[in-house]
Amino acid sequence: MQHDSDYWFPAKRYGWGWGPPVFWQGWAVVTGFVVLLAVGAAMILPHSRTGFIAYVLGLSVLLTGVCWWKGEPPRWRWGGD
Repeated sequence: MQHDSDYWFPAKRYGWGWGPPVFWQGWAVVTGFVVLLAVGAAMILPHSRTGFIAYVLGLSVLLTGVCWWKGEPPRWRWGGD
């Protein structure tokens, strides 16, 4: 599978979406996402389950936005391309 040097997140071989990052910038984004999830779980979850769900949804939207911006264009793939 060929990767354009501008894409931090390659397309998945099967299905829709992105696979694991191929550059350090992508790994930094994923690491930041996981760290922010852990911090939110420690700080928000004990006080408000609904607030934590909103926090996770917000982080997920941000991660999806970064993947959309810095990843290969998403489309359904069957493994042949």
